[in-house]
Amino acid sequence: MELKKNIFFNTDKLVENTTVKISYTGDFFQDASEKVIIHYGFGPDWKNVNDIEMEKTELGFQAEIVLDGTETFNFCFNNGDDKWDNNNGENYVFPLEKVQNELVVLDDEPVSLGSARKLRRSYLWSKKVRLAIYKIITYLPKLISGNYKRKITPANDSNEVK
Repeated sequence: MELKKNIFFNTDKLVENTTVKISYTGDFFQDASEKVIIHYGFGPDWKNVNDIEMEKTELGFQAEIVLDGTETFNFCFNNGDDKWDNNNGENYVFPLEKVQNELVVLDDEPVSLGSARKLRRSYLWSKKVRLAIYKIITYLPKLISGNYKRKITPANDSNEVK
């Protein structure tokens, strides 16, 4: 996913407490710099600031980062010669999505198989009801108008062996 020109992530969403691979093909990659350092932090106050030297590949400079922040993921790039790519002084800032806790099962909570069976049964009933409604909507008007014809099987041929 490309969020800004020349910056790619290996995921569609940036979610807190996950690991993301970032690829950079910006000015330093195009100028054939030998090294690029990503300088990053989290939130409007740049908490948990870190610097990681990115690995140079054919696809650009790449690094894996754990998004342990809260609101935003902020970063900029340095080529080691005191030159910065910081989005024209704005830094690169991306919002982080919260983890949806209702989908997470904790280890200490027992999982009830009874509730799973009830969900499965209700799902099957909803499919049956939808199919019945579909058939009523499709075939009832044809029956009422007389446009519905049953398939007639051909009469027995006289060539049959008795």
